[in-house]
Amino acid sequence: MSVPVLGSSRLPGGISGLLQVASLLSLLLLLLKAAQLYLRRQWLLRAFQQFPCPPSHWLFGHSRQFPNEQELQRILKWVEKFPSAYPHWLWGSHARLRLHDPDYMKVILGRSDPKADSSYRFLAPWIGYGLLLLNGQKWFQHRRLLTPAFHYDILKPYVGLMADSVRVMLDKWEDLASQDSPLEVFQHVSLLTLDTIMKCGFSHQGSLQLDRPSDPAEEGSAAGGGRAGEGQEEEALGLPGHPPLGQREYGLHFRHHLDQMPYTTMCIKEALRLYPPVPGVARKLSQPVTFPDGRSLPKGVIVLLSIYGLHHNPKVWPNPETFDPSRFAPGSLPHSHAFLPFSGGSRNCIGKQFAMIELKVAVALTLLRFELLPDPTRVPIPTAHIVLKSENGIHLHLRKLPNPYGDQDGL
Repeated sequence: MSVPVLGSSRLPGGISGLLQVASLLSLLLLLLKAAQLYLRRQWLLRAFQQFPCPPSHWLFGHSRQFPNEQELQRILKWVEKFPSAYPHWLWGSHARLRLHDPDYMKVILGRSDPKADSSYRFLAPWIGYGLLLLNGQKWFQHRRLLTPAFHYDILKPYVGLMADSVRVMLDKWEDLASQDSPLEVFQHVSLLTLDTIMKCGFSHQGSLQLDRPSDPAEEGSAAGGGRAGEGQEEEALGLPGHPPLGQREYGLHFRHHLDQMPYTTMCIKEALRLYPPVPGVARKLSQPVTFPDGRSLPKGVIVLLSIYGLHHNPKVWPNPETFDPSRFAPGSLPHSHAFLPFSGGSRNCIGKQFAMIELKVAVALTLLRFELLPDPTRVPIPTAHIVLKSENGIHLHLRKLPNPYGDQDGL
């Protein structure tokens, strides 16, 4: 009977000893982790020593300088100051090199570095491991299997389906616009699509000119400089009693000349430059890299290809905040990797042709029905998440246009 009593009297001392050992182990692990983070930070500092950047806090990095909602403003400011690349310190020992120079982009996109797991891992439960998240041989197999399905000739039959979907949207807009007045405000719609439509309309000054079905020899002259010649301009405005030429041609020739819409294509590309759907993509270097200016990075560094920064880089695009479709006149692209709305290299967006067709359909059918005007009191605020979106929605005024062809819009 005395043994259990003796055992129980010693038990508190045993627990105290275990707690001391556990505390010691925890402290040791904490010190090891701190040392690991310190060494990682020192390694990154050496890796980035050739790339200047604004001062950063040893723990909070650059996060205190700009709140999350001001990330795009920070990118614009630092792209102007560091025109090729700069380190962006997230916190402590976590940093990546942001690239926004076309030569740098070309080097990275020409390699086969894997996507950075830390940047994409959280997407896996939502979208699974498909083309976006896969790497290596498995990605190559999937890409090879899917590529034929996105051939331009395969996508053409889907134009009718796209047009039907756009008409459903436009019918709803028309109903809403007719409830109170010809002017109606809309919000929470696609920043890219509606901004593209609006700017196509504004650049035509309401007349929708210049998208003339033409042979290849004429197309270059019609699109050159982003404006038509004086004779073409007068013709585009239409004769008295007739709709503008642009509207007539959207209606009559759209089905057969989807690939011959030079000015609309220029407008779409300029909108894609200003508002790239995906602001950036990340890669983890599988091998060291040396850039054309001689600066280099070791294996293991994460680089972020800032597509938004590239498209707003004044070294690449003069007056980058100005909407100017003439930037995409034939032969005007300043660099093969200056315009990357669908990324580039072997991992470019497999659906880029599909997206361009959708945008052309949406632009043409919308401008047949409506004149779009922005609400100057509620200007969209772009913000970078997984994709680029507007923080406060898109607010528009719509005015219904007369359609001389009734419901016949060419599709």
